[in-house]
Amino acid sequence: MAYSIRIKRVYETPSPTDGYRILVDRLWPRGLSRDHAVLDAWMKEIAPSHALRRWFAHDPAKWDAIQDKYKAELSTASCIVLINTLLDLAQSQDVTLLISAKSDTQNNAVVLRQVLEAQR
Repeated sequence: MAYSIRIKRVYETPSPTDGYRILVDRLWPRGLSRDHAVLDAWMKEIAPSHALRRWFAHDPAKWDAIQDKYKAELSTASCIVLINTLLDLAQSQDVTLLISAKSDTQNNAVVLRQVLEAQR
């Protein structure tokens, strides 16, 4: 059975179909208390580095460039371990990558899911 890898804003209501819920942002989401967060894990180490986040600054004109730069970060040894953990999880259940970004199409989870899907 093929399990899905979804992307959802962390502020959205959890669903039984979410499966394993993982926050993949470097910073904790604004306005969300840790007591009210519904997630199974926080993998901040797999998110773009602080330097890359600051450089991007949610500028749509930099979207193509940040994808390449983030994929390069994901190819480091420490990230490969986390990617393999995510792939192992996705072998046995649905996985939802949680983000706080407002854009549904230009965020780190989109790039991360592309990398994961390419390795499945």
